[in-house]
Amino acid sequence: MTTAQGVRLRPEIKDHYNRQAREAARVSTGRSAIEFERQKGILIRYLPKPPARVLDIGGGPGNYSLWLAKAGYEVHLLDPIELHIQQALRRATRAGLALEARPGDARALPYPSRYANAVLLMGPLYHLTSQADRLRSLREALRVLRPGGVLLAVGISRFTSLLDGSWQGFIRDPKFRKIVQRDLRSGQHRNPGGSSAYFTTAFFAHPEELRKETARAGFSSVELLASEGFLWWVPDILSYWRDPKLRRYLLKLTAEVEREPSLMGLGPHFMVLGRRPA
Repeated sequence: MTTAQGVRLRPEIKDHYNRQAREAARVSTGRSAIEFERQKGILIRYLPKPPARVLDIGGGPGNYSLWLAKAGYEVHLLDPIELHIQQALRRATRAGLALEARPGDARALPYPSRYANAVLLMGPLYHLTSQADRLRSLREALRVLRPGGVLLAVGISRFTSLLDGSWQGFIRDPKFRKIVQRDLRSGQHRNPGGSSAYFTTAFFAHPEELRKETARAGFSSVELLASEGFLWWVPDILSYWRDPKLRRYLLKLTAEVEREPSLMGLGPHFMVLGRRPA
């Protein structure tokens, strides 16, 4: 499917986000709040200080963009879903924040070379299901970064449907079991029944796969960091999360083991950090 400004997007992905229309609220509710807090914590450690220029590619309705704009960054948001762009701009206006946002494709960025201090790919690498498209997106990120600039990208773990589906009981569904088997074999996540709970077309990666692809695209100092890690599976985590002291302690523990290879694929998301060589 071709959307605004020539963006190519699989129709089921567009339908998923348009039908849900709740991506803005998702990261502040339930266990997804863990994802948001952990990834913000990683970003703030590795991004250059404001007012650095940050490109939030595939940034959805602006959850990270608005947080960064409030912190004083110059933020440019690009997303293939027009609904997300409209939501982000409305939210920025209500908050009195400066935000440049437009529809676009991670594989063909509408920015000049050496334009940004940092690039975020918080969604594209798991919705680009072919390696060729992921490499194209990564090389575009490299092109628009200044020398020494930082890339922070997110992948979904190969084991997410197995673990989360077992946790939530989806594994009782024979159709979901077929999804799990395909994910484990190839990482090519498909949802032929269209159940919103089973996500949409995506690539679920082994962390090492994305690390290698990022290095192959030309980035140096490539590292892996777990996002939610073990926190996603802590019993009664939502009760713990409401206790500020316990929440801070659990976040501290998660940061202490965020580079442990044996735990990297445990949580649903992980982050890839890379730099454009100077």
